[in-house]
Amino acid sequence: MSERPQEVAILAGGCFWGMEELLRAIPGVLETDVGYTGGWLEHPTYHDTHDSKSGHAESVRVVFDP
Repeated sequence: MSERPQEVAILAGGCFWGMEELLRAIPGVLETDVGYTGGWLEHPTYHDTHDSKSGHAESVRVVFDP
């Protein structure tokens, strides 16, 4: 049995909770995770990233079947 093809995209575009909810509803999306991209802190928190104080962006990792 062969596995389905999978691709991964990391998207940033505002609040990750709202983006994740919309992305999960798209046919072909297999998995989502939220976090932060960019910036200079190793383990940023929401408070570190608010108003882009740390250079990070809220992001969603999307695994999908192309």
